[in-house]
Amino acid sequence: MALSHRMVLHLITAGLCLIVTSAYSDPLSSAIKVETATNSAAIQSQKKIDGLSDKTKNMLNQYRSATHQIETLTTYNKHLNDLLNSQKLEKSSIEQQLKDIETTQREIVPLILRMLDSLDKFVALDLPFLPEERRKRIAKLKEMIVRADVTNAEKFRRILEAYQIENDYGNTIEAYRADLTLKGESSSVDFLRLGRVALYYQRFDGSETGYWDKELKQWQTLSDDYRNAIRNGLRIARKETAPDLLALPIPAAEAGQ
Repeated sequence: MALSHRMVLHLITAGLCLIVTSAYSDPLSSAIKVETATNSAAIQSQKKIDGLSDKTKNMLNQYRSATHQIETLTTYNKHLNDLLNSQKLEKSSIEQQLKDIETTQREIVPLILRMLDSLDKFVALDLPFLPEERRKRIAKLKEMIVRADVTNAEKFRRILEAYQIENDYGNTIEAYRADLTLKGESSSVDFLRLGRVALYYQRFDGSETGYWDKELKQWQTLSDDYRNAIRNGLRIARKETAPDLLALPIPAAEAGQ
């Protein structure tokens, strides 16, 4: 059966559409594939960029942390160097002090011995007051000097203490009782010391009064005119009466040397 003219026209049109569709389908598919691949590559690149950004941030944080540690260590090292320099100076100072101590130790012993010898001679030449007490003090010092268990510092301190005691005698008056040998006979008497200026004695009953003669190095008796004066002096020294003027014989001052 013969086809109509309109039907033939539709068939031709459909055929042309199929031809056109077939002609354009391959480039479009390729374009889509290219775009898809491009998008995929872009996504991968972005992931790489994000990864690199995170690594960069981590590296920056590590750098900042390392920089902070370096600054801290630098400050600490400077502090240690300052301490080390200070310790070196202190070490030098201690070494010098030890040398000075050794020198002082060598010099202090002869000084102590000279001081003790001078004190012994001084007491022997001084007024003969409190002879037993003063001799015992010097004897103890001599015993201490040779003791190894006593430091030189303590020995020096004890010597100075003895000097101070002797020095104080020159600024005080004192009354005390002790034995005195006169004309071969020993008896107890009262002694009156006026500093280091004069030393007197008086028997308990007041029957005899005398003084120490520095030049003759012996006791001399006084007239009874001084009996009451010595008695009053003893009472003043014992603080039994108020201080008052005393008329007593005083040895002439020795000429300066």
